[in-house]
Amino acid sequence: MDTLTIRQKLHEYINIADDEKIEAMYSSIENEVTERYEWWNDEELIAELDRRSADLKNGKDPGFTWEESRAQLLARLKNGK
Repeated sequence: MDTLTIRQKLHEYINIADDEKIEAMYSSIENEVTERYEWWNDEELIAELDRRSADLKNGKDPGFTWEESRAQLLARLKNGK
């Protein structure tokens, strides 16, 4: 079964499941959901990302093109670093 089909079946099940089953499903995945998205609540991180984004937009940081980044990564892999 592909992921899209699983998602659809889960949505259908969630819509008809009783409260106890919904709470059990949520409890089983709550930690993963919380850990995966908790960094969005890190105000320092968000401020740093905003600063870096502004530096790229205003030209203070020229950044790297995809081609430059790829070349650097391939060179590092080739040199074993």
